[in-house]
Amino acid sequence: MEIKDAEQLLMMYSSKLSPEYLPTIKSRLMELDRTNALVAFSDLKDPTTALIITICEAFVGLHGISRFYIGDVGVGVAKLLTCGGCGIWWLVDLFLIQDGTRRKNTEKVMQLLA
Repeated sequence: MEIKDAEQLLMMYSSKLSPEYLPTIKSRLMELDRTNALVAFSDLKDPTTALIITICEAFVGLHGISRFYIGDVGVGVAKLLTCGGCGIWWLVDLFLIQDGTRRKNTEKVMQLLA
């Protein structure tokens, strides 16, 4: 992949990834062809959507849905079984779910680019 293509791909998806890993991801993208690079970014979750789901959890009462959305099934089940830790996990997720989404997306991309 050319430098220009890798930079454009990263500009489109940088908000969904952890910023500290962007240089590493860019260097790995350079080693792939365009089709394989696009596959790595095809199923990334949006951090803003995860935040909106987290906010809605308080009103709907379906705790853990945001964690299921980002692929963190273990924490999602724990939140579901404890009713969101009596609301404590919900409050924590208001601040951490976006970074958690970016972390999960970055892990997924790094595995596919390895």
